[in-house]
Amino acid sequence: MPADEIRGAVHGTAPVPLSVLDLVTVGAGSTASDALRTSVELARRTEARGFHRYWVAEHHSMPGVASSSPAVILANLAAHTDRIRLGSGGVMLPNHAPLVIAEQFGTLEALAPGRIDLGLGRAPGTDGATAAALRRSDTLNEGADDFPQQLAELTRFLDDDFPDGHPYARIHAIPGPVQGSSPGGVQSAHRPVIWLLGSSGFSAQLAGMLGLPFAFAHHFSAQNTIPALDLYRETFRPSEVLAEPYALIGVSALATDDEAEAARQVRATALNMLRLRLGRPGLFPDPEDAARHEFSPMEEEFAASFTRNIVHGTADEVRAGLDDLHKRTGADELMLTSHAHRGELRLRSYELIADAYGLPAA
Repeated sequence: MPADEIRGAVHGTAPVPLSVLDLVTVGAGSTASDALRTSVELARRTEARGFHRYWVAEHHSMPGVASSSPAVILANLAAHTDRIRLGSGGVMLPNHAPLVIAEQFGTLEALAPGRIDLGLGRAPGTDGATAAALRRSDTLNEGADDFPQQLAELTRFLDDDFPDGHPYARIHAIPGPVQGSSPGGVQSAHRPVIWLLGSSGFSAQLAGMLGLPFAFAHHFSAQNTIPALDLYRETFRPSEVLAEPYALIGVSALATDDEAEAARQVRATALNMLRLRLGRPGLFPDPEDAARHEFSPMEEEFAASFTRNIVHGTADEVRAGLDDLHKRTGADELMLTSHAHRGELRLRSYELIADAYGLPAA
């Protein structure tokens, strides 16, 4: 697989390639349609500014997150972009049959050849009851032994290479390689690039052993970032996919025109996460709602801890924070996720960061 399907180009003064993670945030007073239109506009703008890839994340039963169907959203984004890589950050594999994911992402690859990433996670992306509904099972099979088996099955469907005698040897993911081996068939040489996602050491070690690129969720597991990246690099074995380790980290970053506005928005982000942790997820609150909320001492402690890992402020402050984070982690790529109540603030955040690093003009 060509290295440039994984490794991006560095633009301007950015320390590494910059990318986007989109949760398709739905703010109070807006609709899912509004959020999805913002995603299309954000993908267009970040493509024009030289961002390397644009991922959407699978979440369920969260009113403020409209990214429950990554493949559907990515198909729409593919229709509105030309160059930027598109992918999942990630698809939660235990929620799905591997054949279904192979078909969905094979279809995306046919729509946008050579541009599709398949980032895979093993968490449910939701609460236990919703996960049970998704899987039609009361047993949440998320054990360390099951995910590697699911991953191996998915990979074989994507490559169409089950061995003779395997129960699935005569089953083919369509679109897929079998079309190229059929009489008169011509099939693209590309297939989606598999990434492993994680917030702990399990997927880091598995990605290293398999020689796959790795994405770490620094934005909600910052204390584990450096240990997981170290583990990935220590266990990495060269493969047909990668000769050397390649790791990106997801970073919550919000740049605004003034520091006070960034602080207001980040306070609302903390309230949003607090409600989620308390089992009361809702639409993303506006800053006024957050300002009126009376945080208990325990809630205040949670909010302070959570916001410490959000790089926020003016464009220069965010640039400095991202530079420092890169120096501390040695990440090969920074994938930025910006949370704000209004779509235009998210759009503005990426523009300010692009300007701060001197990325190509739109």
